Amino acid sequence: MVARWTQMRGTDAHRRRETTSPIVSYAAVIELSVGATVFFALSTALKHRSATLITPARGRRGTVRVVHFLRHTVRHPWWLAGLLADAAGLGLQAAALHLGAVSVVQPVLVSAIVTSLVLGHLTARTRISRRELGWGVLLVVAIAAFLVASGAPKAVSQEADHGVAAMAGLLAVGIAAGSIVLARHLRRGGRAATIGVAVGTSYACTAVLLKAVTNVAADHGVGGALSSWQLPALILSGAAGMALAQLAFRAGPLNASLPAIATVDPLASVALGVAVYDEHLRTGTWAVTGQVVALVVLAVAATALSRVRAEQGSDATGPVGE
Repeated sequence: MVARWTQMRGTDAHRRRETTSPIVSYAAVIELSVGATVFFALSTALKHRSATLITPARGRRGTVRVVHFLRHTVRHPWWLAGLLADAAGLGLQAAALHLGAVSVVQPVLVSAIVTSLVLGHLTARTRISRRELGWGVLLVVAIAAFLVASGAPKAVSQEADHGVAAMAGLLAVGIAAGSIVLARHLRRGGRAATIGVAVGTSYACTAVLLKAVTNVAADHGVGGALSSWQLPALILSGAAGMALAQLAFRAGPLNASLPAIATVDPLASVALGVAVYDEHLRTGTWAVTGQVVALVVLAVAATALSRVRAEQGSDATGPVGE
């Protein structure tokens, strides 16, 4: 009897996650995701600032130089402030991912680039240029078009397929590791962009694991989440993403690394959401065409805005690595 009640309780919890009011959930997901973009934009600015201020180890190369940089990074006040902003953004992102699909939340988070530009202009007391406004509007339209064409707002996240998740995780690790190895043989700009691919991949994996942890917590309580394998995997993925982001910022200018991160993260997230959580997007010819076009436009607009934002950051702080 107890076993049957426990099984029914778990089934009811899973059903509640699938039958939440779509209108209320969708509105909450968008609001939480947009809120998270504000804190993530602030975090990126603070972390990039810390990366430009840390003095490189003179006369040292390779692993020793990287260890020196990371050791000084974790003690830098700007990086610690960025970490606090990350924590706030992560809390909002976790709530959004629990309520909605990965294929909704992660594309919306790309709008953090627009938020970052606005914050930059407010801080510098300057006006947004027509080019920035145009690309910003195009980015928002592309996100909205993808959500409409894919039917992502109606997508229901099922229980994670552990087999597929394991294969996707191994593939992501392989892509990240391959990017880092390749980056060592490239010049400054190419090196930063290639590491940016690893960062975007890591961010996508972190989003999927974050959703998994919130689902476990909802079904089995905080104790269940603390004892689950998803939590250490989330911590490892998140830590790898932060470390790789700092290395990308250090390896070259922001206009090389940010476009790669902003493009890879949403694309990989949508793919993982469909593969791991079986988030069903529309499959008709016109629907698929619309999704592809929207994602391409999103990537182009994100790249353009990232380059504009990077140019502003370089003007304000100087080239990375000085």
